[in-house]
Amino acid sequence: MKSTKKDPGRWIRLRIVLVGVSFCSVMLLFVGRAVQLHLLKGVLLAQKASDQYEKRDKRFAKRGIIYDRNYEELAASVEVDSICANPKKCESGKHTSELLATILKTDTKEIYQKLSSSKSFVWIKRNARPDEVSKVKEKGLAGISFIEGTRRFYPNKSLAAQLIGFTGTDGCGLEGLEYTLDSTVKGISTTHTVLKDAFGRSFRSPKNNRTGQDGQNVVLTIDKNIQYITENALSEGVREAEAKSGMAVVVVPSTGEILAVANIPTYNPNVFWESECSTWRNRAFSDAFEPGSTFKVFLAVAALETGACTPNSIFYCENGRYKIGRRAIHDMHQFGWLSLQQIVKMSSNIGAAKVGERVGAELLDKTLNAFGFGKKTGVKAPGETAGRLSPHEKWSDMDAAAISFGQGVSVSVLQMAMALSAIANNGILMKPLLVSKITDVTGKVVKHFKPTCVRQAVSACTARAVTRILKTVIAEGGTGVRAALPAYSVAGKTGTAQKADLNGGGYLKDRYIASFVGFAPADDPEIVVVVQIDEPEKEIYGGVVAAPVFQEICGKTLRYMKILPERELRASNQTGTMG
Repeated sequence: MKSTKKDPGRWIRLRIVLVGVSFCSVMLLFVGRAVQLHLLKGVLLAQKASDQYEKRDKRFAKRGIIYDRNYEELAASVEVDSICANPKKCESGKHTSELLATILKTDTKEIYQKLSSSKSFVWIKRNARPDEVSKVKEKGLAGISFIEGTRRFYPNKSLAAQLIGFTGTDGCGLEGLEYTLDSTVKGISTTHTVLKDAFGRSFRSPKNNRTGQDGQNVVLTIDKNIQYITENALSEGVREAEAKSGMAVVVVPSTGEILAVANIPTYNPNVFWESECSTWRNRAFSDAFEPGSTFKVFLAVAALETGACTPNSIFYCENGRYKIGRRAIHDMHQFGWLSLQQIVKMSSNIGAAKVGERVGAELLDKTLNAFGFGKKTGVKAPGETAGRLSPHEKWSDMDAAAISFGQGVSVSVLQMAMALSAIANNGILMKPLLVSKITDVTGKVVKHFKPTCVRQAVSACTARAVTRILKTVIAEGGTGVRAALPAYSVAGKTGTAQKADLNGGGYLKDRYIASFVGFAPADDPEIVVVVQIDEPEKEIYGGVVAAPVFQEICGKTLRYMKILPERELRASNQTGTMG
């Protein structure tokens, strides 16, 4: 008879199987979860971990210094702190906001809104003042921290503001040379890894660092003192004339070096946002205008160079009114017979039109192109205009006549300065030179820019003949007597141009541009100065409004440059000869 007692070993084996199955099931769950986390979500989770315990920190490079020709600072970078916050660590957003708003003199609601953010980082104030940073640090506010950086600083305030330009909050150039030379002066920023522990405390990782490099320095051809002389004289001229604005450029004719570029009204680039954006533009390079009678200089060049005239060739000036087709040209005075030299000296539009007829449109156009009109000069600055000079094939008889006395054509102040420099430089047209050197942080020159000859625009003989004509403009009876200097001879030309109506066509009534262009000493030129004053109210003539500004700039600049007065120079030469 079989026993009915259950076999105990059977239940033991069953339990072992059940435990094994359970263990294997749990292990399968772990393996499956591991596969899911590592293979399917591995990249996402790694990024989350990196965000929590590791971050890439960036230190922006210090921008290089912009110097004038004598290594005087025009733009530099100063060390500043920026104030930031981690809203999650701020203990009392309202209390903190009130304290910060009081110190920074800003709106409490604006700061409170930032501290209420769900982000772990917000800016409170970029480039804060040292006193503001000090006061905030004294409060010891939780969640508030500071980041070291640099801010652009312009020690001379508005001096050469339109030329130098300015940078934005992020340190990138936005206007002027700061924009054009941004890649040179901004340098390479430093990047490093910062690790954080579970409590959020930061420490720098020794690995994965990238060494930065501060920006290079730029040495300009600008002379800070001549810039100051030019801006002061131009500002006074604009004020006295009750004019809308003014521009002036000073150039060394033999090298093309630009010594000064002035625009009035101006602004302070340290607080550029407080000024109208219309004042930021360097209009001496970017704006074109009809030159008026100053263009007769180049008509005289064309007349002499082509052999169409001599300085003594005479023309009948129709007693003040000359009809071409259905339109008439007028002079301010009723001139009869005038020589080419007198036409320039007295600034006769009718005489200029008749000289232009004799020269011919094709040869006049060729001469104007040789001086660079209608083309950019290639200056290293943003926004340069090419002006406007249409091909001679499109000129009507009236167009040719008008261009002869500076209407129907437009130029910039810089173009006019470089073209006149060619006459002062024995007919050789130079490229404008604004940047002379690039140096590294130690001051070592890494790049040097030399004067560049563009072309022989006109023969030296013609250039000297035109200079003699321009000297008569300054003499008694000429339109430019107010530009005369007691110690130096001057060659120049006045201009009074009615402003073109850019919207409706034709010309604006009672709106003029007064200008004077010239160089000194006339027979051995050291500087060329071009002055343009827009919409003068009290007087409109270039000889009255712009010539005195030229005189002020030219006289003070020559004395600053230690150019001997011509009488002293002649006496010195005679003494040397006798010895």
